[in-house]
Amino acid sequence: MTQPQRIAVVGAGMAAVSTCDALRAQGYDGELTLYSAEHQLPYDRPPLSKDVLLGKARRDDVLLRPERWYEEQRVQLREGTRVRALRPHEGGLELIDGSVVGADRVVLATGGTPRALPVPGGDDQAVHLLRTWEDAERLRERLLPGARVAVVGAGLIGAETAAVAHALGCRVTLIDPVPVPLAAVVGDEVAGALHLRHSAEGIEVITAGVERVEARTGGVLLHLHGYGEVIAADTVVVGIGIRPATELAEAGGLAVDNGIVVDAGQRTSRPNVFAVGDVARRDGHRVRHEHWEAAQQGGESAARGILGRPVPEPGAPWFWSDRHGSRLEAVGTMADAERTVRRGAPDSGAFTVFGLRGDRVVAAAAIDRARDIKAARRLVDRRTVVDPVHLTDEHTDLRALLRR
Repeated sequence: MTQPQRIAVVGAGMAAVSTCDALRAQGYDGELTLYSAEHQLPYDRPPLSKDVLLGKARRDDVLLRPERWYEEQRVQLREGTRVRALRPHEGGLELIDGSVVGADRVVLATGGTPRALPVPGGDDQAVHLLRTWEDAERLRERLLPGARVAVVGAGLIGAETAAVAHALGCRVTLIDPVPVPLAAVVGDEVAGALHLRHSAEGIEVITAGVERVEARTGGVLLHLHGYGEVIAADTVVVGIGIRPATELAEAGGLAVDNGIVVDAGQRTSRPNVFAVGDVARRDGHRVRHEHWEAAQQGGESAARGILGRPVPEPGAPWFWSDRHGSRLEAVGTMADAERTVRRGAPDSGAFTVFGLRGDRVVAAAAIDRARDIKAARRLVDRRTVVDPVHLTDEHTDLRALLRR
């Protein structure tokens, strides 16, 4: 394919900005336009459920790049500009106002849409989602000391929000139908320890699904499946995952299956269209990786793919989550492991679990043990043969295993 002269990036999250950054870093000198549906500079989303809700971070603190960066890198930022349709055969995009703009390559970084609570009353004004800066601002106004807050979903966003609400003095109830959320990703031991921490901190934890939401003056009542009591709340926060925003791709005839299907260089089923971030799924891989580092790496891979350069194999996925003053870090997916071994004692509050397949580490998860995860990432990526005894022995320097 010929080198592009005009590249359009649709979206304004980490994957979109990373793509623009990588294109310039790799020498692309043509026209580069970023279309953002939001009326503000692109910002980082992970802090929304942490420092932004706590009131510790302002908008300028979470910007992905300062305003001057877009001018310095010659990235034309079109804020408040929605894209209505792809025009892959015509080499361009149709904007919401009906105008058509040309592009030799299009990068879809449309992210995901938070899943709404799919029950009667799930759209009540007391029910909140958390995906945008505006969502966080509206929710922060309601997280007042003494407020009754029900959080539905105990995954990453739900758990972080519940911890923040509790820290702000709210009376928090955390509801999830899964007894041990995140177990498939980080394993039963780490997931169990994390989930028990909520109760230890004073959060009411209920294992149940929501049947319906009943409006009441100043709040709502949550009726749960198989649970005798009705939960009264002033505010409900829903954190039950996201749905990849594939509408543009589907209407444009791209292959979509749990996300936009892409190759190693983030190329879709149409050679001049690429996809990155939460919306993209690598062909041959079971899951999409909805994490910050994956979005960053996807942008770098897309830049290489667009410019026709070799794309290095990405390392194992890594993510983190903060709650109750502790940090969870995980690399790989524990569901890929045949067995696990532990380093450290769970009752100490800080320990690591390694997932093994044969004699190699394929995953690891830790609470407040960043050094272990740093070493584990290299063990996974290098496919290093290890003796499990060395993993469990805290006197063994994990870095030494990489030199054997």
